[in-house]
Amino acid sequence: MLDIGIIGGAGYTAGELIRLLLNHPKVNINFIYSTSNAGNKISKVHQDLIGNTDVEFTNKINPKVDVLFLCLGHGNSKAFLENNSFAADTKIIDLSNDFRLAKDAVFKDKTFVYGLPELNKEAITKANYIANPGCFATAIQLALLPLANSKILHDDIHVNAVTGATGAGTSLSSTTHFTWRDNNVSHYKAFTHQHLGEINQSVTSLQSTFDSDINFLPNRGNFSRGIFATLYTKYEGNLSEAKQLYSEFYKAAAFTVVSDEEIHLKQVVNTNKCILHLHKHDNKLLVTSIIDNLLKGASGQAIQNMNLMFGFEETEGLQLKANYF
Repeated sequence: MLDIGIIGGAGYTAGELIRLLLNHPKVNINFIYSTSNAGNKISKVHQDLIGNTDVEFTNKINPKVDVLFLCLGHGNSKAFLENNSFAADTKIIDLSNDFRLAKDAVFKDKTFVYGLPELNKEAITKANYIANPGCFATAIQLALLPLANSKILHDDIHVNAVTGATGAGTSLSSTTHFTWRDNNVSHYKAFTHQHLGEINQSVTSLQSTFDSDINFLPNRGNFSRGIFATLYTKYEGNLSEAKQLYSEFYKAAAFTVVSDEEIHLKQVVNTNKCILHLHKHDNKLLVTSIIDNLLKGASGQAIQNMNLMFGFEETEGLQLKANYF
């Protein structure tokens, strides 16, 4: 049994991480750190866990846990690790964007591996420190990697993706209130979203000659969770060739599936899956990609990485049913 520590235990990603780890057969949650909630029961904040655990939040850290999950806001993981030390054999999985880019991957004596299993599985199995990918970045990269791997991305890529309200975190803002979000859609950070850096990094790691634009329009949806992403670019092959390309690339992937039928968000909500669908129109290939932003886009993928790091079955603790109805 692995002893687990969680830092920043009150947010959405931490709540999902706790729910999954409580049902993982090979781990024990040693502590859940939250200075603002120290002494409170976990179920007081994560009310879906009532009856599942009597664990309380703490403001004390055990530096000798086997695995540390950092569920902190962007920019805060690095600050936390600067002020807190852990045993040399403690493996760390960071869910922020602090270490995802190559220029940020080395911190003190730690080198963080980018934790997208479909891209870096071998490196993840040998890693001690993981930078978990962003949610939009996961959905978009999984839609692009087979094309980059075949070195056939030569034109601009156009991405339109909509995410649920949980993607904004638990802190309230004018665009997260129910009265604003309900029956409403809007875009934000057009062409400048922070996940573009890691998307471009992964694409160019497979196709170094790629120098076109990825035009990304992120949208706020009027639902709680999930990402529905569509992207298109020029593609000279036919649809059957594209399907073969994607099926071959993901043939050993534990959670990424290529569907012959058109897809919708309810197929992935509450799961660690990414489902892809391909459509050819004239000289353009349209790829649809769907994930749960809190699971494959965050906590589920973090556990998938943990499983790989410790030689467990990749799907351990992640056999989840979609909330289809």
